[in-house]
Amino acid sequence: MVNASAVLLLHHGTPYLDPAQLARGNVLSYNPYLPVMTLFGLPHALGLPGLAGDTRPWLVLATLLLLAAAFLIARPARSRAGALGLAAFATASPVLAFPLAQGITDPPMIALTVLALALLARPAARTWPAAVVLGLACAMKYTAWPAVIVVAAMLAARAGAQAGARFTAATCATAAALTAALAPAALAAPGGMIRCTVLFPLGLTAARSPAQSPLPGHALATLGHAGHLAAIALLVVAGLGLAVSLAARPPADASAAARRIALGLALMFTLSPVTRFGYFAYPVGLCAWAGLRRNEPQGNEARDVCAVNAAITAVSAHTHSGSAPTARRSTAVGSAGGRSAAQATCWSGLTRIRRRPYAAR
Repeated sequence: MVNASAVLLLHHGTPYLDPAQLARGNVLSYNPYLPVMTLFGLPHALGLPGLAGDTRPWLVLATLLLLAAAFLIARPARSRAGALGLAAFATASPVLAFPLAQGITDPPMIALTVLALALLARPAARTWPAAVVLGLACAMKYTAWPAVIVVAAMLAARAGAQAGARFTAATCATAAALTAALAPAALAAPGGMIRCTVLFPLGLTAARSPAQSPLPGHALATLGHAGHLAAIALLVVAGLGLAVSLAARPPADASAAARRIALGLALMFTLSPVTRFGYFAYPVGLCAWAGLRRNEPQGNEARDVCAVNAAITAVSAHTHSGSAPTARRSTAVGSAGGRSAAQATCWSGLTRIRRRPYAAR
């Protein structure tokens, strides 16, 4: 499907057929992806032979590099080789390796979402790089759009409503600019794109998607027109419930945002009339990322740990650089209340870590 859409893009400036051609009911005529996803099919459309013209190696490479960047950004002290090793391990896991082997496009989408969260997890991080990354994902597949709402709520709670609005605007502008640059004809005549990317995933077209796993939304849709409408209504109610939860209790950090995105996507995949079990790679991958982030020092704690380590190193160097009598005199003075600057820094950092509530660590 990606390869066919790339051929259409090269010849017609849009990866979608017009509504008249789609009305014939051929499921292979529908391209449920947004225009930027077509980039993975361009090597085939350009006639590259062998693996170079296959979509799967490019999907694997994109997933690997994006995850490596996310691991490196989330933990700057980690070496490039270490980050690449963790990314290779994640890419080789069944959650990502199985869909990649089949040429399914979900793993790069998961990696882009994780990279955006990693950019936002750094202390005093700027939001525009994460907006660009998430905007790229939003120009590839509709499954990235729930992440925009969750991240905007997190930023609004952290830095005010204007911060959330600016992030949303930057993300939408990036997605629109990329779509216009790659497929201007799709925006000039959006009928085909709307049918493929909105109506087709909701099961509202003449052709039915082969994504029909026996989940509650699809089970309702099989009961007829009323059941189909009920599934869509439940999907809307779930989205409104998620919005209410974001307003009442927005996520406090990137890990909480990852878990909230995972919850929203799990509800969407469960209640959608057109769904398959493979979509749950999204919530599994995002929860795994949140679990990894939980075990790493974050925010103020990371700065306190760095201060303690630096102070301990300074005290050790001071002790070993002087003679034994001098060291003993220094220790005696410190115990009498005249701590050195390094000792004071060490004690202050340990005190802050000890007094911080466990839930905030």
